[in-house]
Amino acid sequence: MRKNSEAPALLDMRRVSVTRGAGTVLHQIDLRIGVGEHVAILGPNGCGKSTLIKTVTRECYPLMEPGSSMTILGREQWDVFELRAVLGIVSNDLMTACTRGITGRDVVLSGFFSSIGIWPYHAVTDGMREKTERVLARLEASHLAERFVSEMSSGEARRVLIGRALVHDPTALLLDEPSSSLDVFAQHELRRILRELARSGIGLILVTHHLADIIPEVERVVLMREGRLMEDGPKAKVLTAAKLGRLFGLPVTLARRDGFYHLW
Repeated sequence: MRKNSEAPALLDMRRVSVTRGAGTVLHQIDLRIGVGEHVAILGPNGCGKSTLIKTVTRECYPLMEPGSSMTILGREQWDVFELRAVLGIVSNDLMTACTRGITGRDVVLSGFFSSIGIWPYHAVTDGMREKTERVLARLEASHLAERFVSEMSSGEARRVLIGRALVHDPTALLLDEPSSSLDVFAQHELRRILRELARSGIGLILVTHHLADIIPEVERVVLMREGRLMEDGPKAKVLTAAKLGRLFGLPVTLARRDGFYHLW
């Protein structure tokens, strides 16, 4: 699909560096992702992927340096609540926060309030309830509406968190290590759902160290190591055994089957 180069990018990072503690974690990041693109950011643990996500979601802030900028849909400043209606976040931090007695329905509803669960001061409307039921049905998760998160498998919990991100019909989803802690069946189901979302027109940004998370609909792959972008380009050119070996620091064997790539 051709993108309009004149339209504002979903995400445009230019010379972005970020420090955390005493060290620099991201170094001069240049990354432009267009509206509707499906992109995977692949790298080993500790390469700066989490900091990159937190920079996009305004939890970390870039250094003020000449030529440095970051915009989302052409804007440098966003109200965080307004931003979440553009970019739906599905992160492992949210998985960790869902520890108390919250039902699947309340997890999805809480997306309207940028909270975890529903609290007495939240004014839940009939429209919010109806949208929540539609989102649960879309994700084939209606059976989880009354189930407590503490009673769900990791795959089921990940599914309702995706629902939480979808209640605002975001332009794109940003997914942090989406298959982390999932068994083989749950990984298969998650990737099937992500493929359906990609085909529906929602942009996907997959941030992961699992090569198999890169669903066939992803057109572009960015390789990240030690806080820097190593490679950025079409999937078939980026995902080679030589480049992945350099990325992960060891010789690897690469195979492709049914549009998915596998590494060992």
